[in-house]
Parts: sequence; structure tokens; C-alpha cells
Amino acid sequence: MATAQKKYQLIMAVPIAVLDCDLLLYGPGHRTLDRFKLEDVTDEYLVSMYGFPRQFICYLVDLLGANLSRPTQRSRAISPETQILAALGFYTSGSFQTRMGDAIGISQASMSRCVANVTEALVERASQFIHFPEDDASLQHLKDDFYALAGMPGVLGLVDCNHVAIKAPNAEDLSYVNRKGLHSLNCLMVCDARGLLLSAETHWPGSLQDCTVLQQSALRNQFEAGMHKDGWLLGDNSFFLRTWLMTPLHIPETPAECRYNMAHSATHCIIERTFRTIRSRFRCLDGSKGTLQYSPEKASHIILACCVLHNISLELGLDVWSSPAAGQMEQPEEEYEHMESLDSEAYRVQQELLLTHFS
Repeated sequence: MATAQKKYQLIMAVPIAVLDCDLLLYGPGHRTLDRFKLEDVTDEYLVSMYGFPRQFICYLVDLLGANLSRPTQRSRAISPETQILAALGFYTSGSFQTRMGDAIGISQASMSRCVANVTEALVERASQFIHFPEDDASLQHLKDDFYALAGMPGVLGLVDCNHVAIKAPNAEDLSYVNRKGLHSLNCLMVCDARGLLLSAETHWPGSLQDCTVLQQSALRNQFEAGMHKDGWLLGDNSFFLRTWLMTPLHIPETPAECRYNMAHSATHCIIERTFRTIRSRFRCLDGSKGTLQYSPEKASHIILACCVLHNISLELGLDVWSSPAAGQMEQPEEEYEHMESLDSEAYRVQQELLLTHFS
């Protein structure tokens, strides 16, 4: 009986010993996981493996290092550099690949923890990198950049929604099921003429139409409160015409109306290009590796973290315009026939715009 009990204890001890792959790799005395050194590899390798060059990665280490070095209950901390590489590897590939964990010397379980840590650190800094400018000179610069594109005056940003596929939260919750019958988050974003994001609300359930998302958004509250008085956003016909939101004319009839619509389309296409760029760079969002296997809240944070990284890329002068991703999620079509009374003041503003700039 005693022999059988010892044998049972020995068998049970095996999986406990192999649960911590990092322990096997480095031994009980190792304090940080620093097998991977940035200086040991080329920029080409970093870009191919993690999607970004050395300059960008070093910037993130300086930016997030304090957050990622918080006291831990684990006996061995993973260095900020390694955590950032693990997270970038996931964001840009969309999977916890064994080869990626092997490259930086950590297990897939540790990679998952790294993604969570880096995601939260980036989300904490979202308002630092995603915001409308506040001073008059910067706001005028926004308008000038947009006007240079196609002659549309007064534009402060381009607004649109984009769906990102997620796993089903549970069988009963249909609020995340979009028009295609897929579970998704409907993300409301605004960008400038460069594709820099000025606003990003990534938590809205996929069942909500774009106009409903905007109606309930913090973005709408900002503009309704007059925080951005001297200008407007451009949105497509999935939104309602507002004094602060210019939409295309449904059926342009006059030459001025046609010129207005052409300028609107040529300008608004920048945000569609921005969505394609973000999905192309951050393959965890494009659906090519499947849906984000997280709760809606965690998936929302991952999307927002990718938005922060997109803006940092632009601020550091990296070329973010790239070809569309293959296998990206098909966006649900919006119904444009809104049963709402016309905003007479918004109509007056639009007609004045037609008269003064397009006639």
C-alpha cells in the first residue's frame, strides 16, 4: 500500500514540475528573463518577428518600463523589454506562437501574461496619445491639412465605425451579434488627415448600428457641449446630419452638390484607409487568425492598445501606410434610411457650406 502511494505521489509530481516552463529554462536562481537582447539582432529581424524596428521598441521600453516593473508575487520577473516583445509579437501576428516564445525565452503562458500587462499599460496612456488638439493653432492646422486634400473646409476629423470579431461572450448574450451574424465590437474612431487617431471608443457591442453608437458616445457629448465649436466632423450616410457632423447628400442634383459630395468622399476615404492600415499591421484584429479569444472588455482593451501603438508609430515618423490585410473581417453593411426628423439647423449649415465653398 505504501509503495503504491509513493508511486501515485511521484506521478502527480510530474505535471506540477513542468507547469512553469520558464523555471525549466532558467532554473530557480534566475531573477529576470533576459535571454533575448535587442543589440544581438538586426532591425530586419525585429520588424519581421515583432512588426516594429529597434527605435520603436526602445521607445516603448522607456515609456512603459515603470509600469511593467511593478512588484510581483512571482519569484522571477520578466523584463519590460521581453514583455513588450511578447505583446508586439501577439498584436502583429494574432497568435501565441511557440516559436515566438522560444525566440525570447518564455513559455506561451508567460506570453499571455505579458500581453495582458502591456495592454493595460498602453490603455492607461490612451488619453496621452489619442486626443483632439486643444490650442487654436493646432486646430487650424487640422483644418488646413484636410482642406489641402480636396478643398473641404472646416474639417476637424473623419468619423466612422469598424467591427472587430470577438469570441461569443456566452450563448444568451446577443448584444454582440452584428448584421452578419458574427460576434464583434463596433469601434467608433476619428482620425486626422495623416491617419492619426483623435478619438477611439472600442467597447461598443456589435449589434449596435453606427448611428446608435455615435448617439451614445463620449465623442457626441464633446461636440454637443461645444468643445469643438468652429468646425465639424465628416461622416458617411450611416450617421445623421448635425451642425458638427457633415454627411454626403443622398441624391446630389446641382453641380455644387456634386462637387460637395466629391470633396467629401475624397476626404473621408482617409479613415477607411486608416482602418485597413491598422488591421494590416495588427493582425490580431483582422480576423485572419480567427477572432479575439477574450471577453468583450479585454478585447476592447487590446483594440485600444493597438490604436495607441498606431499613433505612436505616426508620432515617431514610421511609415504606417501599408497594403490591406488578407482575410480581414467583412464589415456589416449599414442601413442608411434613418427614420428621424431633419435637423433644420444642421441643414442650414450644410446649405451655407454648399453656397460659400462649392457654388
